[in-house]
Amino acid sequence: MPALEDKTLIELAQKGDRSAFELIVTRHQGPVYGYLRARLLQPTDAEDLTQEVFLRCYEARARFDTSSLIRPWLFGIARNLLREHVRRVKRRKEVGWTELCLELEELVDTDTEAYDDVLVNLPRCLSSLGQSARQAIDMRYAAKLRLAEIGQRLHRSEGAVKLLMFRARQALKYCLDHKSRKAVDD
Repeated sequence: MPALEDKTLIELAQKGDRSAFELIVTRHQGPVYGYLRARLLQPTDAEDLTQEVFLRCYEARARFDTSSLIRPWLFGIARNLLREHVRRVKRRKEVGWTELCLELEELVDTDTEAYDDVLVNLPRCLSSLGQSARQAIDMRYAAKLRLAEIGQRLHRSEGAVKLLMFRARQALKYCLDHKSRKAVDD
């Protein structure tokens, strides 16, 4: 069965073929884990959520539209699990990175293959921000400070910090879009 297409595998899995579902897991667990690992600081959290993605996939396999690609569906499940994870562990510091990734994901319009480039380029784009923008992003997403607290530390009004954060996110979006297009052109 290794040469079977995803569509055939999901159709077989919908009929109860466990070996077909095992092949789906084998084929897609690396990319799903990579997607989650890039957004979570703890590798064990990424491992747990990867297992949960495939559990939910298995439970919902009957509802899967076989005319669609499976990987975007799996990434959609992973994205929903990330949001649930953020709500569950809101007080832990590493959630800030995950929230930033989710916010940027909504800003950057890429397909799943190009999204790997976004993950590679995110640290470079973050480092290209000005010092105050980087500090504001770090205080908001790593230290989980409110805008007023960031304003006090940066000696700016809350409105100025809100504008700074907006511009920083827009600059990140531009940088990520630019680098993704450049990678496609090369």
